[in-house]
Amino acid sequence: MASSSSGYVAGLTVAAVATVGFLAYQASASVPGAGDAARAGASPSAKPTKAPRDRKNPTALPGDSGTGERVVYSVDDDRVWLVSEKNKVQRTFQVVPGTVDPLPSTYTVTSRSAAITGSDGTPIEHVVRFASNEGVAIGFSAAVDGSTNPPSDPSQKLGGIRETREDATAMWEFATIGETIVVIK
Repeated sequence: MASSSSGYVAGLTVAAVATVGFLAYQASASVPGAGDAARAGASPSAKPTKAPRDRKNPTALPGDSGTGERVVYSVDDDRVWLVSEKNKVQRTFQVVPGTVDPLPSTYTVTSRSAAITGSDGTPIEHVVRFASNEGVAIGFSAAVDGSTNPPSDPSQKLGGIRETREDATAMWEFATIGETIVVIK
């Protein structure tokens, strides 16, 4: 009798584990962006549609760009907003993107470097990384020589979003590890 009840218990255990595994798979498959390695550090809260803009004031913070302290980056407008906890824009400025853009989403700053050499061989400073796409790390930085030229070879995969040195210093002071970065169209 003992062997038949242990076989019954083993059968119930296998069925329970299979059911839990299937339910876990279903739950993970329904989470937006789950398993998308290109969006490392992303949360599914940002909307992929273009955020509303104030046509009379193009430097105004776009609607639907989040709440609280954050950096907002518009890939369509090549503009950044540094936003305080009370939703006040502390600074806004134009940037020059690399050849690979981050996907619209909400990210956090994952790493920073005071001074390194960029993927294009340019010495850069105040590097603030927050995403990756197409296997390319994406972040804000400034060229040490102050240049903000667009990439010379559009076929080269570059994720550096170049700022002026002054803007990069402001970003460096604002966007520490864990700071929210909202990328919009």
